[in-house]
Amino acid sequence: MSVPNADPSCQSNASAESNSPAAKSSGTGVDKSGDRVREMFRQIAPRYDAMNHLLSLNVDKWWRRKAVQTLNMDGDAPILDLCCGTGDLAIAIADAAGPDIQVIGSDFCHAMLEIARGKEDKRTRDASGGSGRHTIPFLEADSMALPFDNDSFQCVTVAFGLRNIADTDQGLSEMTRVCQPGGQVMVLEFSQPTLPVLKQAYNFYFRHVLPRIGQWMARNDKSAYEYLPESVGQFPCGEALAERMRGVGLENVTFRPLTLGVATIYLGEKPGEKSSAQPSSASSEQEALVTA
Repeated sequence: MSVPNADPSCQSNASAESNSPAAKSSGTGVDKSGDRVREMFRQIAPRYDAMNHLLSLNVDKWWRRKAVQTLNMDGDAPILDLCCGTGDLAIAIADAAGPDIQVIGSDFCHAMLEIARGKEDKRTRDASGGSGRHTIPFLEADSMALPFDNDSFQCVTVAFGLRNIADTDQGLSEMTRVCQPGGQVMVLEFSQPTLPVLKQAYNFYFRHVLPRIGQWMARNDKSAYEYLPESVGQFPCGEALAERMRGVGLENVTFRPLTLGVATIYLGEKPGEKSSAQPSSASSEQEALVTA
């Protein structure tokens, strides 16, 4: 099958919108301007996976598996994973979806996408042709202005990336716009534990231990790992984020804390009746844009 229509005019980077005063004051108080976030992830990209697995004691892999299990994947309509980073969730979704469903990954950090593409290339080689499923195209795109038609995807997902979008509501709105009626919007994100002792230990680890380990492993400015606790601590979680999802038009919004609230899966449905029909074919120029 072909990928959904992608508009080349939407392929600009996120810096113009992310650097706006409105974006910077979107409710978190953390500097999430496009240039800053992109450069931060560019610097840590080579060791991003190793640090994630070490710092989470590999629990992040289990979180992604549980997130994939929440998705209702059927028919042949595609699935979009935005803020896909190095591609772990997109690849996990594609492996679970089967050969009839195309999965697409998007991110605005080129260095992270290059790692994701390398993983997918290796998987295809190791599987002697890819085990029959579609190869995942990884597209550089702005999550606040996604380059896809309305109602294109049966599921739209994001893992540990929504809090990095300068305008949370705009990011959720775009996820909802490109989701098909009856389809799912799924968010996997860090959250705050509620048990007092665990919350204190969690906050100490995030604010004092993680930045130092991250700086040592990345051989880099520790600002990237100071940003993490700041962004998590000031990002809405639980019912607060569920309400933001309802605010962009999603229905039946639920959330499930994982590992005593360290992470949470949020799931919402776009109003309307789900259809298994795939979107109209893209032009050859648009297809080349996505698959490049």
